[in-house]
Amino acid sequence: MGDSNILLRQLKLSDVSQLTILANNKKVWDNVRDYFPYPYTEKDAEVFINLTKEQNPRQSFGIEFNGELCGVISLIPQKDVYKKSAEIGYWIGEPYWGKGIMTKAVGLITRYGFDELNVIRIFAGIFEYNVASMKILENNGYKKEAISEKAVFKNGKIWDEHRYYILNKDYSMK
Repeated sequence: MGDSNILLRQLKLSDVSQLTILANNKKVWDNVRDYFPYPYTEKDAEVFINLTKEQNPRQSFGIEFNGELCGVISLIPQKDVYKKSAEIGYWIGEPYWGKGIMTKAVGLITRYGFDELNVIRIFAGIFEYNVASMKILENNGYKKEAISEKAVFKNGKIWDEHRYYILNKDYSMK
């Protein structure tokens, strides 16, 4: 999946070094869930890449910008009565911040979720201090659904979580 100089592609073992360099950054870790390891090692990258190879259908993609791996984006299909929904998650290496890359990547994976995974709803939970991520979602037509007060414990502090969503019918009108 691509859009000019931005491509979503399968991760491969040759990405281990670049993935480790980008992910082993406290500023990246500050904006993701705690199951994302920090420090991030080559072994963590290898385990993650191997997990993505087992996904069927594919849920996680490397984000490539001008031929370089710069981040990861995923859609996590939900289960049971939520099986027509998916949670979006993403991160991008600090050298690539502020270039509009993630805005395009979110658009690409949103389309993938609706067209290929056949979900009707995609949602995200964003920590209150991650305004850049909120803007990325809003620029792709996601709407703020709620603010869950004091729902997140990160870095020894309690934070609000801003919940965003988009419906297939709304995205197809873009």
